[in-house]
Amino acid sequence: MTQLAAATKRCCFNRAPPRCLAAASCSCRLYTVSGPYPPAPLAVLAGHPHPAVAQFPHTGFSHLGEQPLLARAIHGFALRLAFPLSAFHCNTLISFYFRHQNGPAAALHLFDAMPDRTASSWYTAVSGCVRCGHDATAFELLRGMRERDVPLSGFALASLVTACERRGWDDGRACGAAIHALTHRAGLMGNIYIGTALLHLYGSRGIVSDVQRLFWEMPERNVVSWTSLMVALSSNGYLEEALGAYRQMRWEGVTCNANAFATVISLCGSLENEMPGLQVASHVVVSGLQNQVSVANSMVTMFGNIGRVQDAEKLFDQMGERDTISWNAMISMYSHEGIFSRCFLVFSDMRRGGLRPDATTLCSLISVSASSDYFIHGSRIQSLCLRSGLHSSVTVINSLVNLYSAAGKLSDAEFLFWNMNRRDIISWNTIISSYVQNFNSIDALKTLGQLFQTNEIPNNMTFSSVLGACSSPGALMDGKMVHAMVLQLGLHKNLLVGNSLITMYGKCNSMHNAEKVFLSMPTYDVVSYNVLVGGYAGLEDGTKAVQVFSWMRGAGIKPNYITIINIHGSFTSLTELHNYGMPLHAYIIRAGFLSDEYVSNSLITMYAKCGDLESSTNIFHSITNKSAVSWNAMIAANVQLGQGEEALKLFMDMQHAGNKLDHVCLAECLSSSASLASLEEGMQLHGLGVKCGLDSDTYVVNAAMDMYGKCGKTDEMLKILPDQSIRPQQCWNTLISGYARYGYFKDAEDTFRQMVSMGRKPDYVTFVALLSACSHAGLVDKGIDYYNSMASMFAVSPGIKHCVCIVDLLGRLGRFEEAEKFIEEMPVLPNDLIWRSLLSSSRTHKNLEIGRKAAKNLLELDPFDDSAYVLLSNLYATNARWVDVDKLRSHMKTINLNKRPACSWLKQKNEVSTFGIGDRGHKHAEKIYAKLDEILLNLREVGYIADTSSALHDTDEEQKEQNLWNHSEKLALAYGLIVVPEGSTIRIFKNLRVCSDCHLVFKLVSIVFNREIVLRDPYRFHHFKELQVESGSSIIMDVVVLEAAGFIIRRKLAGRQYGHEMTGSIGDCYSDLV
Repeated sequence: MTQLAAATKRCCFNRAPPRCLAAASCSCRLYTVSGPYPPAPLAVLAGHPHPAVAQFPHTGFSHLGEQPLLARAIHGFALRLAFPLSAFHCNTLISFYFRHQNGPAAALHLFDAMPDRTASSWYTAVSGCVRCGHDATAFELLRGMRERDVPLSGFALASLVTACERRGWDDGRACGAAIHALTHRAGLMGNIYIGTALLHLYGSRGIVSDVQRLFWEMPERNVVSWTSLMVALSSNGYLEEALGAYRQMRWEGVTCNANAFATVISLCGSLENEMPGLQVASHVVVSGLQNQVSVANSMVTMFGNIGRVQDAEKLFDQMGERDTISWNAMISMYSHEGIFSRCFLVFSDMRRGGLRPDATTLCSLISVSASSDYFIHGSRIQSLCLRSGLHSSVTVINSLVNLYSAAGKLSDAEFLFWNMNRRDIISWNTIISSYVQNFNSIDALKTLGQLFQTNEIPNNMTFSSVLGACSSPGALMDGKMVHAMVLQLGLHKNLLVGNSLITMYGKCNSMHNAEKVFLSMPTYDVVSYNVLVGGYAGLEDGTKAVQVFSWMRGAGIKPNYITIINIHGSFTSLTELHNYGMPLHAYIIRAGFLSDEYVSNSLITMYAKCGDLESSTNIFHSITNKSAVSWNAMIAANVQLGQGEEALKLFMDMQHAGNKLDHVCLAECLSSSASLASLEEGMQLHGLGVKCGLDSDTYVVNAAMDMYGKCGKTDEMLKILPDQSIRPQQCWNTLISGYARYGYFKDAEDTFRQMVSMGRKPDYVTFVALLSACSHAGLVDKGIDYYNSMASMFAVSPGIKHCVCIVDLLGRLGRFEEAEKFIEEMPVLPNDLIWRSLLSSSRTHKNLEIGRKAAKNLLELDPFDDSAYVLLSNLYATNARWVDVDKLRSHMKTINLNKRPACSWLKQKNEVSTFGIGDRGHKHAEKIYAKLDEILLNLREVGYIADTSSALHDTDEEQKEQNLWNHSEKLALAYGLIVVPEGSTIRIFKNLRVCSDCHLVFKLVSIVFNREIVLRDPYRFHHFKELQVESGSSIIMDVVVLEAAGFIIRRKLAGRQYGHEMTGSIGDCYSDLV
């Protein structure tokens, strides 16, 4: 094309060649007719027996487009006889050559050889070049016209506007604006062809304001103009405005043609309200155009889009004439409605009817095959593509790339894409989207870079897809770079791109930038507000979410169910529930959203998240037809609020109600078993998951790992751990957390390093688990190093849970000055967890000053926090400030605040035995207390001395020892020694932290009675087990150090006495050689 343009520039606009040369090289010479008859050679042709040849003198080459050999024969005849052709015949000959393959060069040669060109000659050459894609030559011809003062025509300028659409985004817009100005100067704004072409150009660039201004400036508007306006508005998402244009057109009395009806019917199919579509359908019937194939096809598509399948089928059956588009519309409708089997039946009927499938047909069927149940048909469709010769079609290959991507066969998708002979922008968008869907963000961004090296211009869909690759806190810088590209290309005002940018910044937790993008957008839709609300909901910022909701209502945009669900997710406390949640609930009832299943389920979750389980239960029972999602929401609510038993009961009710078990329900129930430390139920649920084929689901595997870890079965947890190459992020986090819970810091750190070496990026949860492991191990320097590396090395912003781990780590070692300094400088505001951790540490180290300060801040956040009073009371007790203890307990009674009673339980077979302090209500109480006496005698023989520092009442030492011996976990231990067979593990669970004396007793019982014991409290696992070593001696392994560090155990076994001083900090692994 470049060579052709150069040749044209060389000879097209110079002085015409001498007549002798022109006659020798071309027969395009003007002649004049003195009489009513053409010259003799043409008269000979007029008498030719072939009708097409006989018409030539009057119609030229224009009617010979379907008979190229005959046209070339006549041209050869004229050349051989050297008789001149008129300008009219030359113009039709030029047009003929432009319409045929390899003809543009010949057409331009004829044009150059014309000694005297008419205005029509120029118009024909310009439009022909545009039609053949020789845009540069077309603009050179325009320059030549202006240099020779050839009058401009609407036909030629409209063709050049079409050429502008093929240029780059900014270049095409600037070129179109120049032609627009030239049209004004030439006085051709009244030309309907130019106006329509400019409307289409501005619409394709998303410049809706220019489209509307140009339309209303047009002196004349016909049905074509109105149709162009509707196309421009609807293609840019302004569906209601496009429908308004249709109504205005009818009000002005403009009669719709088939094309206008097809346009407005198509846009009605994209509206949520079906009424406009039905109204337009009635207008079509009144106009009598329903028998037009194009109109009927649009109506079939519209009925399918609004879910009126039966109406679409009825219309299709009544169609007197059907084309390929008709069948495609039916296939697309069934695909849209999820009736995939009917798609292939319709396709079979289509082929039996003698119609050959086109690229659209095959693309629709490939899209259907992307469903997991029909993937096998995809390879068959690909074979059909080969047989039908459509295997090289760009649209078909694009669909195949999407098919293999949806099936998880990314390598096959890549092979197809990189072996394409030609790629359009949709091809690039498809492969970028494939990478994003398969969580391959790096390749998605690399592919965007490769796209910029081609002639294709990224569009709004490109950036909408690629921004999905930047939707995590660690990819914020990548997202900002893509945002810069958007600004450079001028796409920032596009609604889809704007919404994608808000989504990206929201998922990166950069809500300041998200709101900045939102406020800079020229237009908004409901999606814009939803993604902004969703971003604040992700950060649990209820105040800002409600503020955006107020903006939305003030702008007159009607919320949808997604808006309501997003706002519900932002509330986390009873205060927010009363201030925002309940008023929003009233709005839901008033606006009629309560009948929406998704909204009802989100209400269940909202009330539970804010601690109001009773309201969640009431809403659940008010739902008439409970779906699996409703049951899952209620089960999750109970699990979240610690009602694990009720959650398992709901699971049984759900099964009896006939609901199918899904991965969400199973994962929640496994979490319930984990919270109850109910190993038996957890194993049964895991077995049920295996039976139902859910054992490979990521969420189920992760929940099962967590359950086994929290029930003390690390061996089972490791058995179901996925291989490193396919291990999801959640499983890495669960494994690190499991090691941290057991105090295995080295294993936790090694797992973290393996994860990083595998190319996986640690996230927020990863560092919570890792810092927790550092805290339990007392490794301050390691913990602070990992904390500092979060943002600098892994782009993870520190959150409140990370800060709690550091405060806990410093506090456990008594480094309170550093802890206070850290709290002052940490990037988030301190919450109750921070002050509670500091208060607990101050009790351990008997630091009254720090403890009082922490308690004060804790009570400022919640004056009725029972833990604050209990921990402060314990701090006073450890410092023997009994008067302060009594004052504090009296104050608790005054405000009607009770301490949560300690409780321990043990499960044997189907029986759960629960014990409180000094509990004698058990049916085997006598045996239990007798066993306690036996335990005490045995332990005293090995040197047991009660650690009365854990006794927090002002009594004598003997009473303190008696109180300690009646702790609930000791009662459970005695009962476990009675009922649990020897050789089996005794598993005991407690709702509060285990005291140091009980920890010591459990350790000694494991030695004396040779039993494996697992004791779990809300914070840690304490695993006691005697192991044999090579020398024949035994080692008692305890995965945690006693909470009270720095005491002496004296034992006397086998006539020998051993003293061992324990000075480690919590989390250290130690062994006692016996």
